[in-house]
Amino acid sequence: MLNVVTFLCWWFYIRSLQPATRSKKFGESAWKTAKRDRIIASIFMGFIVISMIFWLWFPIPALNWPVNYNWLISIFIGVILACLFTPIMIKGVLDAGSETVEPSKTTKMYGGIYNYIRHPQAVGEMPWFIIIALFLNSLFLVIWSTAMILIVSPIVMYFEEKDLIERFGDAYREYQKRTGAVFPKLRRSKD
Repeated sequence: MLNVVTFLCWWFYIRSLQPATRSKKFGESAWKTAKRDRIIASIFMGFIVISMIFWLWFPIPALNWPVNYNWLISIFIGVILACLFTPIMIKGVLDAGSETVEPSKTTKMYGGIYNYIRHPQAVGEMPWFIIIALFLNSLFLVIWSTAMILIVSPIVMYFEEKDLIERFGDAYREYQKRTGAVFPKLRRSKD
């Protein structure tokens, strides 16, 4: 179940990241569909979390490994990670505004944290799957979440950036050159 809802979550989410590209084929309705797909993806993201929680009651015995036999240590590590990544996610959501839920043709490229990294919401949100796994004290879920992040994040970023180039053209290409995808660039151009 965990793998099924994860696939559906990211499939809908990737579709939601492509309104400009999809509007070539489907017309203006692609922008409304992007909002709907993003909401559906969010619902499936909730199902991912629920599926992870169900692991507590229905683990696969051969994969039921604790992160640490003292559950408090696992929770402590999760809290530290949450304190590090949650502010990045919140700042990304605030700086993106309504674009977080509803892509719009009229949206301008935004600033704030986006002046330093191109994908702050992903940087802040993706570790939450690992954090939840730590709260559940499941090494298997930590490994599963890490693998999912390493597989899904580059795919999501690829499709999002492809669509942003379609929307913003050369301005976005220049932005890519001077701004790191997930880490700030140490040497930034002065323009």
